Amino acid sequence: MNYTILLSLLLASLSRAAYGQTPYSITTAELFVSGTDGYASYRIPSLITTPAGTLLAFCEGRKNSGSDTGNIDLLLKRSSDNGVSWSAFQVVWNDRTNVCGNPCPVVDTTTGTIFLLMTWNRGDDHESDIIARTSRDTRRVFVTQSSDEGQSWSEPREITSSVKPPNWGWYATGPGIGIQIKHGKHKGRLVIPANHSYDDPQGDLRGGPYEYGAHVIYSDDLGETWQVGGQIRPKMNESQLVEIADGRGTLAMNMRSYFGRNRRAQAMSRDGGDSWTAPADIPDLVEPVCQASVVRYSWPDTNQRSILLFSNPASVSRVNMTVKLSYDEGKRWSVGRALHEGPAAYSSLATLPDGKIACLYEAGKDNPYEALHLAIFDLDWLRSPNTEE
Repeated sequence: MNYTILLSLLLASLSRAAYGQTPYSITTAELFVSGTDGYASYRIPSLITTPAGTLLAFCEGRKNSGSDTGNIDLLLKRSSDNGVSWSAFQVVWNDRTNVCGNPCPVVDTTTGTIFLLMTWNRGDDHESDIIARTSRDTRRVFVTQSSDEGQSWSEPREITSSVKPPNWGWYATGPGIGIQIKHGKHKGRLVIPANHSYDDPQGDLRGGPYEYGAHVIYSDDLGETWQVGGQIRPKMNESQLVEIADGRGTLAMNMRSYFGRNRRAQAMSRDGGDSWTAPADIPDLVEPVCQASVVRYSWPDTNQRSILLFSNPASVSRVNMTVKLSYDEGKRWSVGRALHEGPAAYSSLATLPDGKIACLYEAGKDNPYEALHLAIFDLDWLRSPNTEE
């Protein structure tokens, strides 16, 4: 045995570990660490790449605790070198002691403008109170935009009356990202996934842990106006969208499900999100009732095949953050590879200009909310050694 070569390989492996890098071309880092920089907790990751190649990482900065309500600001970090280095965080939206959250950006590829859809509520109102209509105010929807790669943002503009019917209580954009339709009759439409609580025809409140609905809002005039699309009910919640590669602009909505079967659910739209099929379980996607991410890595053409990517805690509890891929438009999914085997929760995937993949996800040693981690890896890492087509 050549001990010199063996020692060199061992030292290289230790060096990679010291810098957060492991074999098969993956690097990891903590991008937001709870308890630092003036915030008790960082949650609700959202990651998107602009047409110019800037990587934008959004999240909620929860000032005093990990609670879903209270003093919450919407934060952003930017990277112009494929996630190698990052800016200091900037505050995109801060409304005193109120909740500014649920970031859900979408990019208009024709102009490069980034639209960020967000939701607001009073910091002393809780979700259960908003659903029951006993709150002081309600959940409201806002949009801001940037034309300089996220360096500056317009004053948040309220669009609640356009996208939230009167019989809805709770409301959340994303969390995650929106998409722009690339094919078919609705090419160019900006589409944002969202969810809501609602009153049924008898006037009973539908919300809490079981009766949410998912829906989309969209814009056909480059973000100037927004309207609500079709709803998917019952028992559907936090959702993400992907366009199917059929040339017709068909949309697939991947959703958190409350049917008690620990599987993600999916509904389809062939009219740009105006209507949806009934939700159905996705057998390959085990979930603990948690947010997840789905994005397109590549479109089928003469040089490459269609690839979709998916990430979530692949378990019946919030552990084992895993990334999977599909070659058949989401009909089947690979076994996947784990980014973090311990406690983990929400995530957001993005593809980078150099062909690599980035995932911003909640994870920790003792609980899922200790930090927002960033993993950057290539397709070869994802496909081997323990994934399958």
